[in-house]
Parts: sequence; C-alpha cells; structure tokens
Amino acid sequence: MATEFPESSRPRSTRQRVRETLFPRTEEDRERRRILSMLVPFFSLAFVAAFVPLVTMVLTTVSESRFEVTGFTLEAWRALLNDPIYREIAWNTLWFAAVTTVSSVFIAVIVAHSLQKYDLPGKGILVAIISFPISLPGIVVAFMIIILLGRQGLLTNAAAFFTGGDPISMATATSIFGLYLGYLFSLIPRSTMVMRATYGEINRKAEEAARALGAGPLETFYYVTLPEIRPGIVAAIILTFRTALAIFGTVLVLKSLVVVTLRIDLELGSAGGFNIQLASAIGVIFFVFSLAFTFVGLRYTSAEVVEI
Repeated sequence: MATEFPESSRPRSTRQRVRETLFPRTEEDRERRRILSMLVPFFSLAFVAAFVPLVTMVLTTVSESRFEVTGFTLEAWRALLNDPIYREIAWNTLWFAAVTTVSSVFIAVIVAHSLQKYDLPGKGILVAIISFPISLPGIVVAFMIIILLGRQGLLTNAAAFFTGGDPISMATATSIFGLYLGYLFSLIPRSTMVMRATYGEINRKAEEAARALGAGPLETFYYVTLPEIRPGIVAAIILTFRTALAIFGTVLVLKSLVVVTLRIDLELGSAGGFNIQLASAIGVIFFVFSLAFTFVGLRYTSAEVVEI
C-alpha cells in the first residue's frame, strides 16, 4: 500500500520552490524571498567581479594568443607540471605561509588571552595599536622593515654601533628573516582580532570551576579554555593562511623569496615576456587551492562549548 504524505510535508520540486518564493503564500515563503532579495546585490557583484574574470582566466590559460582568447594549447599547463621552478615556487609559497600563519596565530592567542584575562592599563589604546597594521598596504610594511633592518636601518645601525660590526653585512631587511617579520606585522593583527571575538564567548564558569577544583593555569587553559577557543583558532588559521598566500606588496619590495604572488607579477612583466597564459594558470591553481583549503578548514570550526 502506497504511503500518502500530508500536503504540507510532501517533497516539493525545484519549480514549485521557485514559484513559492516568487509568489509567496506563507510567512516562511515571504521570509525566503526577503533573504534572496538581500542576496541579489552580492551575487550580482560576485558574478561580475569573480565568476566572469575567473572564467576568462581559465580560457586564457589555453589560449594561443597573448592578447585575445583564441585557439587551444596546453603549453602553459605543461610548463607548470614539468618545470621544476614552478614546483619550487609552490613549495616556497606553502611552507612560508604555513610558518608565518602558525607563528601569527600562536602570538595572537597569547595577546588575546592577555587582553581578555587581565585588566591591562590603556587596553583601548593597546587594541588600537595592535589592529592598526591591518590598514597598512603591504608596500608600506615592506618599507618599514627596510627603515628598521635595511643597510641604513635604525636597528641595523644600532646593532652595528654596539657590536662594532658592518651595517651592510648586518642588514636583514631583504633576507628571509626580514620578509618573515613583514608577514608577521600584517598577519598578527588579523589573527588577534579573530581570537578576541572568540575569547568573548568562553564559558567563565567552567574555568572558575576548574581553578576551584585545584587545576593550575596551564591545566585550565589546556582542558577547559583550549577546547572552547579551538574553533576560533581554526578560523584564525584559515583567514591568516589565505592572507599569507595573497600578500603581494611586501614580497614585491623585499624580494627575498619567490612565491606565487611575486611570480605572477614576474610572468606579466617584461622579464617574463608578458606570459599571460602561464600567469593565468598559476592564478587558477592559486584560486582552486585557496577555495578548497577554506572549505576543508570550515569543517573544523564547530564549537566545543564546555557546559557546567
């Protein structure tokens, strides 16, 4: 005997859902239409500013002409797969972004913990100072590193004065260390802002109960606080890692490590012969990897709240 569903609980087809959204009869349908109406500007912008350029970029990777999308060739993809230079660039991008991300999130947890747990004097000023680098372009950050650690840098000359060394040989602005500091300067504020919001949702009663039962500060943090802030840590890693992958201005000026963003610029410049097909292929891989990383990371952002 066939099972009959009430009319309200019967599965609805896509066409029926669209018709109910366009011509709502219930409050639920009207709410759905309001939500979709508010999303129209976003999807319109995403279509024009993201989808269309991405499709054009994919087509450019197989174009035979540098100035228009014509013909079909896989030369750019063969170069990416066979040339060890591009494998080295991919490796440089991943390991350097990973190192700077882990360092930034680690420092951000300490900073956010201190801001939230302790009544620090001038906390508002501290938060403003910490968040200020977010507004600085990467090129400005790079020049700040040069002013501090370059051949004529303040810290370089101070170190040379006290040690008797040569400022030229002691300059580290255009080394891996200088680039590392430039990345940290841009990434730590972003991680800290995410962690501050996460700390605001912590169950204080669980921490107080753990301390009352004899747990030390480190035990309380590991067994109570850490499980609650873990989603925030994951979110900070996602945001920081994606930002580290996309930093351009800082690496363009310091040029101590060739990563994807700098390589795309080199391919489009005169030195690379304006190889837009190869630059587009690198960009497509860069986009797909960043998107996949974001979706995988978001699977681990579910909160683990400690109840008491």
